[in-house]
Amino acid sequence: MTEENGIQAYPLYIRGDLSSPPNRGLWLIKWILAIPHFLVLFFLTIASFVVWFIAWWAILFTARYPRWMFNYIVGVMRWTWRVSFYAGVLGTDRYPPFSLASNDDYPADITVVYPERLSRLKVVFKFWLLAIPQYIVTYFFGGLGFALSIFAGIALLFTGRYRSDMFGAQMALNRWKWRVTGYISFLYDDYPPYEFDTRTG
Repeated sequence: MTEENGIQAYPLYIRGDLSSPPNRGLWLIKWILAIPHFLVLFFLTIASFVVWFIAWWAILFTARYPRWMFNYIVGVMRWTWRVSFYAGVLGTDRYPPFSLASNDDYPADITVVYPERLSRLKVVFKFWLLAIPQYIVTYFFGGLGFALSIFAGIALLFTGRYRSDMFGAQMALNRWKWRVTGYISFLYDDYPPYEFDTRTG
């Protein structure tokens, strides 16, 4: 864990700033508008599996994550989260940028602290044995996140408001999911905490 303002902070930080308020009906076609992103991410994700496999060997033999591989994996995660925040969480109407880079101007972002060294032993077990309990939890979270998106969209359509408790739950689900994703991507050794963190800031 790293220290942030004197408080223990997880090495992966996910940000999602709710637009106030999102458009009432745009959410109905956002998934169509996001198709170009889905196509690009399909190929970026395929490449990320290759990078992930090479990084596994690099960590196993050197205890280090090659910086360019680390940046690429984090970049794909960041791009995916922005598209998800736009078309899935429905947190913003701003179209996501076609970029792997961090962007403080966009309302959704992921930041990961680069590790100087990683455990060569843990890298052998992270993505299968150690992560099994997390896979089970996030599997059930997937359905809950989809249901929350539908309910939030309906609420937006009829009231023009995005309930803060729904948005907080969405952020908690995604915070948990992306921490697990970062862990099984070997970005850090810190095991994802079992906490439903509903912070929206």
